[in-house]
Amino acid sequence: MKLNHLLFTVLMGLGTLVSAQNKIEYTSYDLDNGLHVILHEDKSTPIVAVSIMYHVGSKNEEPNRTGFAHFFEHLLFEGSENVKRGSFDEYLARAGATNNANTTYDRTFYYEILPSNHLEMGLWLESERLLHAKVETVGIETQRQVVKEERRQRIDNQPYGSVLEESMKRAFTKHPYHHSVIGSMDDLDAAQEEDYKNFYATYYVPENAVLSIAGDIDIAKTKVLIEKYFGSIPRGKGTIKRPSIVEPPLTAEKRDTIYDNIQLPAVVQTYRIPAQGTPDYYAVEMLSTLLSSGESSRLYRGLVDDQQKALFVGNFPLGLEDPGAALVFGIANMGVATDDLETAIDAEINRAATELITEKEFQKLRNQIESDFVTANASVVGRAESLANYHMYFGDSNLINTEIDRYMKVTREDIMRVAKKYFNKNNRVSLHYLPKPVNP
Repeated sequence: MKLNHLLFTVLMGLGTLVSAQNKIEYTSYDLDNGLHVILHEDKSTPIVAVSIMYHVGSKNEEPNRTGFAHFFEHLLFEGSENVKRGSFDEYLARAGATNNANTTYDRTFYYEILPSNHLEMGLWLESERLLHAKVETVGIETQRQVVKEERRQRIDNQPYGSVLEESMKRAFTKHPYHHSVIGSMDDLDAAQEEDYKNFYATYYVPENAVLSIAGDIDIAKTKVLIEKYFGSIPRGKGTIKRPSIVEPPLTAEKRDTIYDNIQLPAVVQTYRIPAQGTPDYYAVEMLSTLLSSGESSRLYRGLVDDQQKALFVGNFPLGLEDPGAALVFGIANMGVATDDLETAIDAEINRAATELITEKEFQKLRNQIESDFVTANASVVGRAESLANYHMYFGDSNLINTEIDRYMKVTREDIMRVAKKYFNKNNRVSLHYLPKPVNP
């Protein structure tokens, strides 16, 4: 019985993998108001993902008014002219649906996962969010306190919580990537109701959004519903601002020490890398997988298992619309100095920059990249998000089917070249995180 159950589980997993690798078909078009619509039909389960992505993130914010994009991620659950405060989640809960949202430096993404017979409700709620959101004092004050508490928990009072913020503000001095997505306490306190109304009127407009729906739908009927709920929403009247600042290159290493509420020291290295979608970015991402994806990766095997100099080590490239950054992060083992940990990290990166990886290691890396690519698009909401991302950033949703070819074009020589070009000391910020001194 156990063997049969195991075999069934394995076969189901293989079936899902094979299904996910099939070409993802979709229909896309624009409404007269500029809203881009993407529809993907999948009848395998009776659920549907309704999502809308806005091309606004923290990089669109004005100086001294940071945190607005993330703030709206919270505020737009407050309600609208036709959805009373606190009822947004209630509608979804009664339907057995779930929902969430997230914000990055470049965009804001909202979604609901609903039983497919509640598709119309999901469309109605998202149209209310786009046209009739309540941007008023009571909701602003409520969410201001929520976001400030989130900042305390995730950044200010979280061990190593400031790593990204401290790294990015040193790696970028001109481009708005230098400030954190969540924003500052001072900016949240200083913002007035009019500031929020202007932000909503500027960025929450049809021509700045992608409506992406995936799951158990009928394409023709869904088009009718979309026209019903979104077709009459007017275009925006303002100018959508896109930062055009080109960050000057780093010419020498920046070093600093951060004292934090931690017990074990850490080393954080931030390297400037090219924008997502560029040929070198794919090589950088494959380099990252080589260095730190899983316990068999080079950094983990070398620093955690063999040398036992780190409790944790990883490399995280940030795929951003403009040239961005990759972070190498290591927490030192007990009794290991940050200088020793940094030397060990540098040795692994230098090996990648000076020695070709073996053919066997390269094939394993390619297999891992393919597996990750398939997994990212295995769920309906994953497909809805990918389709929207590819259109928003590259104007080509079909990259959901073809982007893997760009990874497969990366050679062993490319990986060694980008390690040497981007992961060098003159192109990085090095931070040593140390425990705060104990007061006598």
